[in-house]
Amino acid sequence: MSQMMQNYIDEAEKVLLHTYNRYRVVFEKGDGVYLYDTDGKKYLDFVAGIAVFALGYNNKEYNDALKEQIDKIIHTSNYYYNLPAIEAAKKLKKISGMDRVFFTNSGAEAIEGAIKTARKYGYLKDKRTDHEIIAMNHSFHGRTMGALSVTGNPHYRDAFEPMIGNIKFAELNDFDSVMRQVTDKTCAIIFETVQGEGGIYPATEEFMRKVRELCDERDILMILDEIQCGMGRTGEMFAWQHYGVKPDVMTTAKALGCGVPVGAFMMTEKVGAHSLVAGDHGTTYGGNPLACAAICKVIDLFDAMNVLDNVKKVGSYLEECLDALAGEFPCIETRRGVGLMQGLVMDRPVGDVINKAMDKGLVLINAGPNIIRFVPSLIITRENVDNMIAILRESIQEVCS
Repeated sequence: MSQMMQNYIDEAEKVLLHTYNRYRVVFEKGDGVYLYDTDGKKYLDFVAGIAVFALGYNNKEYNDALKEQIDKIIHTSNYYYNLPAIEAAKKLKKISGMDRVFFTNSGAEAIEGAIKTARKYGYLKDKRTDHEIIAMNHSFHGRTMGALSVTGNPHYRDAFEPMIGNIKFAELNDFDSVMRQVTDKTCAIIFETVQGEGGIYPATEEFMRKVRELCDERDILMILDEIQCGMGRTGEMFAWQHYGVKPDVMTTAKALGCGVPVGAFMMTEKVGAHSLVAGDHGTTYGGNPLACAAICKVIDLFDAMNVLDNVKKVGSYLEECLDALAGEFPCIETRRGVGLMQGLVMDRPVGDVINKAMDKGLVLINAGPNIIRFVPSLIITRENVDNMIAILRESIQEVCS
């Protein structure tokens, strides 16, 4: 590391609130699937801003669309209509199969909106304010108070108790555990279609179908968090589309804007007609023209670049390579995941492996202390996978030998 980069890091530590233990690198620019630090060193990026930069860095069509919108108008507020928001909502409806869209600034905000939707839906049925939401252990939905309340990891919640009330927890893929939590007060069941921070755990088709049937039978809202696993990461636009188990409410963010901070929660027409109304929810920046121009271009480029086909092909290859790697090293316990959302579970903390890889020009992150997470741009190639595996193999050898 140069003295210049060290100076940048020292300056950051003096002015930024220390809520992250950051890796000791300062990135300056990106191109395709590569990042470059302030010393000019090149890194193969298998993080993509935590599943955000689906189209890679410095995509000219994407950049040009944002520049064009900046020259028109960036913000007006939600007291007025704007054309990019109308177009983005139409495109999002088409790819999601949902009916009503509310744009937010982040995934956590989308979860907050989904929670309020469920509470209002329940309230309109019986005018009670004691409705319960069932969430999953090991889940992660965000760090705002509502999102934190349905995050199934006490480590994140303990210092900030009390959370919002009437939240119960069950186990993903254990339908009996869900049934044990259901009462006549239950208004919603929320879970990630593929748990991300909790360890890359996909929901099974059987579990999803049983939850869907339960929700239909008892008029409970099924809320799916597709913030990390959505927008093509598993090979379908949204992970639930692998099974055709449609939620009542769905959240998305991350790759929705491919770098521009934007999220959304969506719902069916039935839920939209029996939940939030004017004055119930709002946001100053959500759905502004710049963010929605990004959404429009992202969705168009997914189609033009055949992104889903690439995820299916390269995702399958990545699985094969990670499985082979797991067979080489006893310190790797298993691989799990879907498409280009994968995890390697190791028998020890993975921090040393990730740091070794960083030194060798490969960017990785974890999902819990003992899992290496792979959420690269969705435009990666087999050659990129081969290069990643070669560096990762060296890093694991150095740590596990």
